[in-house]
Amino acid sequence: MIRVLLVDDQPLLRSGFRALLDAEDDIEVVAEAADGREGLALARERLPDIALVDIQMPVMDGIETTRRIAADPALARVHVVILTNYGLDEHVFHALRAGAAGFLVKDIQPEDLLHAVRVAARGDALLAPSITRRLIDRYVSEPLHGGAEAGLRGLTNRERETVALVAKGLSNEEIAERLVISPLTAKTHVNRAMAKLHARDRAQLVVLAYESGLVAPRNR
Repeated sequence: MIRVLLVDDQPLLRSGFRALLDAEDDIEVVAEAADGREGLALARERLPDIALVDIQMPVMDGIETTRRIAADPALARVHVVILTNYGLDEHVFHALRAGAAGFLVKDIQPEDLLHAVRVAARGDALLAPSITRRLIDRYVSEPLHGGAEAGLRGLTNRERETVALVAKGLSNEEIAERLVISPLTAKTHVNRAMAKLHARDRAQLVVLAYESGLVAPRNR
């Protein structure tokens, strides 16, 4: 059973999401919160698998809520998925940098929401390659933390190559084709790199690659 926490200041939207999610045999909404502070407290109390968190809320916004969940070792298994009305904007990248596993636009189709919850529960990032490319192209202009380079020193050359390709938006299958390896081997390299870099998921791996300077943003 996938346990979901809904954090949004719009009661009608929460009710709609809850009805959709609770109708599934493998998904259960365990709590609802109207702001980030309440959401953080409920995350600690109920330990959901997924926290669907709105970006713009009173008291504590979604980015700060995400940052605090990601920083709490007791919540290491909680995957935050950001909800936004605005699609791809600068807040989304800040949320990913804070530790979100991905993001969803609120007008998402019901079947896509259900798929997204299941994907996030597996620990996979909700970032299609095309979205990754658009995020990086629009919002990363230079390495943010030069010190992040130190974390890359523990990677093998092949793992560094793999991380660079993840950051460029390639899927495991595309990485396998580029490096002439099997998709399973590509996935193994990704997982090992995430473990060594303490990245919660593939989304954070992308952020770390650009912050460290391993990959340079495309000139705009």
